Amino acid sequence: MHRQLWYQDGLRFSCTGCGDCCTGGPGFVWVNKEEIQQLAVAMQCADVAEFERLYVVPVGNRHSLRERSNYDCILLDPDTRQCRVYAVRPRQCRTWPFWDSNVETPESWERTCQVCPGSGQGRLYQLAEIESQRQVIRV
Repeated sequence: MHRQLWYQDGLRFSCTGCGDCCTGGPGFVWVNKEEIQQLAVAMQCADVAEFERLYVVPVGNRHSLRERSNYDCILLDPDTRQCRVYAVRPRQCRTWPFWDSNVETPESWERTCQVCPGSGQGRLYQLAEIESQRQVIRV
């Protein structure tokens, strides 16, 4: 039997498109080969190698999207504050805010709601949806 989770009745979230989750302190947006290929097409790069040269940095045996000097994601448009590849954004971005670090405790969720205007608002995600997204990537 599964242990009862504090968010068993679901959590609300609706992306406001504010771009706040694409900014902040230094960090990593992990991307795999399939995502890099999709992102290269979305950014209209000549080939995957060009996309990687411009937008990806190796970190050990993994790959992350580059950050600007202010730690904004390289794919966040600095003028509109919109993701330039939202339709094909990486799995790490697609599963926000349902990361382990955000849903570990009611307090961690409250902190997430304080920094993300869409967290705690909008559509009610059921437990199964949250758990499915939480399993995609561990952040």
